[in-house]
Amino acid sequence: MLSIENKNVLVTGGAGFIGSHLCDYLLERGAGKVVVLDNFFLGKTENIESAATDERFVVYRDDARHYGVVRSVIEKEKIEVVYNLATIALNYSFFNPFDAYMVNVEIANVLLELIKSGAYKTLIHVSSSEAYGTAQYSPMDENHPLNPTTPYAAGKAAADLMVQSFYNVDQIDCTIIRPFNNYGPRQNAEGALAAIIPLTANRIKNGIKPVIEGDGEQTRDFIFVKDTVRALLMAYENEASRGKIINLGSGIEISINKLIQEICNYFGYSGEIDRRPERKSDVKNLCASSNLAKEILNFTPEYDFESGLKMTLDWYSGLE
Repeated sequence: MLSIENKNVLVTGGAGFIGSHLCDYLLERGAGKVVVLDNFFLGKTENIESAATDERFVVYRDDARHYGVVRSVIEKEKIEVVYNLATIALNYSFFNPFDAYMVNVEIANVLLELIKSGAYKTLIHVSSSEAYGTAQYSPMDENHPLNPTTPYAAGKAAADLMVQSFYNVDQIDCTIIRPFNNYGPRQNAEGALAAIIPLTANRIKNGIKPVIEGDGEQTRDFIFVKDTVRALLMAYENEASRGKIINLGSGIEISINKLIQEICNYFGYSGEIDRRPERKSDVKNLCASSNLAKEILNFTPEYDFESGLKMTLDWYSGLE
């Protein structure tokens, strides 16, 4: 088993939702240095306020798509491990499909060229269950066909295939982690790129009806962000993960109708729901098989949906 202790780590997208939680966890677990590379398209300074008080924490405001930028950061900070979480939210597919696709591919290309050249040792590449598209069988294991339905998802799938191909040809030191639907504090809550849980919470708090697109019977497999970052560290420290694609999820399907109702119950809201047409290219059903994560990483989620959702809504309500 490897240890993250005293390792210098680069987190692309480290000021974002999952990335910032990962930075906190890496510092807590004794990383030598945690370096963030983020263009702050979705990342926020407030997400990394806690980490920024640690002298081991360094931030570069720049774009991970640029080879020269990434190489310079890796060389200057003597990076050994890279966690790739930089991306653009799925919803970006609906008004800038080209960039929603290309950002995933271009960042993967840069990081693969650099690891192949020996600039750093290990890549933990973070994918998305969106690469699978709607479940053809359930629960969905890592052999499930890839059928991305949005440019964002297609970019994720393409990047995964690039990483796999480099592993096959050059045996680079890499692991692909494919989380299902992350949720928790710090998730994007405003504007067109907002996630459903914080968006719904904000609407109800502001006296606006919550929204359900389509019939609400589409399902998701939610995993709490603290479980995700714990698994990401386990993926680095367990070398048996190398060359593998590993799902992270709960194995429990929750409909959007149920999700919205749970949020309404939390706030004591009993008003109307704003029913809107189905979103184009929306995935119908997602449910993870996490058997490989349990077998290889000895990972099982510690947070059930009910407790994780309460912690999340408490945070958005200012109670945490």
